Amino acid sequence: MAVVATSAAGGGATTALYLLVCVLVFFSGLIKLSVCKTPAAPAVYMFGDSLVDVGNNNYLPLSIAKADFPHNGVDYPTGKPTGRFSNGKNAADFLAKNMGLPTSPPYLSLTGGVKPPITGVSFASGGAGILNGTGDIVLQQAISLAQQVEYFASVHDELVQRLGPSGAQMHLSKSLFAIIIGSNDLFAHFTIGSIVSNQSNPQRYVDLMTSTFRNLLKTLYGLGARKVAVTGVGEIGCCPVQRKMNKTGECNVELNYWSAKYNDGLKIMLEGLKCDSPGLNYAYFDTYGAMANLFEKPDTYGFTEIKKACCGLGNLNADVPCIPISTYCSNRNNHVFWDLYHPTEAVSNMFSDLLYNGSQEYTLPMNVKQLLGI
Repeated sequence: MAVVATSAAGGGATTALYLLVCVLVFFSGLIKLSVCKTPAAPAVYMFGDSLVDVGNNNYLPLSIAKADFPHNGVDYPTGKPTGRFSNGKNAADFLAKNMGLPTSPPYLSLTGGVKPPITGVSFASGGAGILNGTGDIVLQQAISLAQQVEYFASVHDELVQRLGPSGAQMHLSKSLFAIIIGSNDLFAHFTIGSIVSNQSNPQRYVDLMTSTFRNLLKTLYGLGARKVAVTGVGEIGCCPVQRKMNKTGECNVELNYWSAKYNDGLKIMLEGLKCDSPGLNYAYFDTYGAMANLFEKPDTYGFTEIKKACCGLGNLNADVPCIPISTYCSNRNNHVFWDLYHPTEAVSNMFSDLLYNGSQEYTLPMNVKQLLGI
C-alpha cells in the first residue's frame, strides 16, 4: 500500500509539473507573439523640425537649436539628454512605437560606413523649415526640408543597391513618410523685426510655403513614397514665448490666424497632389484643432498648466530656454509645454495616438493606421 501511495503521489506531482510546464509554454508563446508582432509598415522615414528631431542637430556645429544637455531627457528611459526637445520621448518615438517599429535613428549619426537601417531613418532637424534658409535666419543652422529630401535620395540609392530596384520600390510603397514641419517658417515671418516680413505679405508667404512643400512632396513621390502623413501647424501663437509678450498671457492672435490659413492651403494642396499622383495616399493631422481642444478643456486630459513652460526662467518660464541653469517643474505630466516652444512628452504621446488611431475629427481623410492598411 505504501508503494502504491507513493506512486500515486509521484504521478500527481508529475501531472502537476506537466500542467505547469504547459501553462508556462503557453504564456511564453503569448509573450513571443506580442514581442514579435508584425510591424504595421516596413519602415518610417521621418522629416521635420524640432518636434520630431531625435538627434540630428547634435551633429550641426553651428546650430544653436540643440537639446543635448540637461534638463532635456529627464524622463527619457536613460534619464539623459538625447537631442530631443522634450523631457522624454517625442512624437517620432511614439509614432514608431504605434507602428511596432524602433525609432528611426538620426541620419547624421550614420557615419563610418554605417548603413541606414531597413526600418527607417530620421532627417528631422530642430529649426528646420519648408523654405530654404528658415533655420539659418532663426537659429543659424538647420537641415531644411529640401536638404532632408536630398538626404533621403541617398538612402533611396542605398536601398536600391541592397534590395534591388523592384524590392526597394515595394519596400518604399509600404513604408510611412511622416512630415511634421512649418512652425519655424511662420515664426520667421511673424517675429518682431523679421526681415522676412518685409519681403512678402503674409498671404503670399503661406502660399509660397504650400507650393514649396508640394514640390518637395512630388520629389518624394518620384523616389517611391506612396503613404504620407502630414501634420498641420498647431496654435503656435499660444506657446509660452508668444504668450509672454501679452500682458494678460493670451495667445498671439495674428500668428494663430496665419497658422490656420496655412493649414487651409495645405489641405487643399494635399487633395490636389493625390489627384495628380497615382497610388499616393495621405493622412493629414489637424494639430491646430487638437491644440485648441486641449486648451479649451485641459482638465479632461489631465493637464492643469496650459500657459507656463515646465522648464525655463522668468515670465511663464519663457524668458530663458530650458538650459542647465533653468528650473523645471516636478510634475511634467500636467504641463502642456516642456519649454518655451515644445510640448511635454505627455502631449506628444496624446497627439501621436490621435494621428495614428484618431477619428476624422482630427485626421483626414483617414488616420495613419488606416493609411498603412491600404
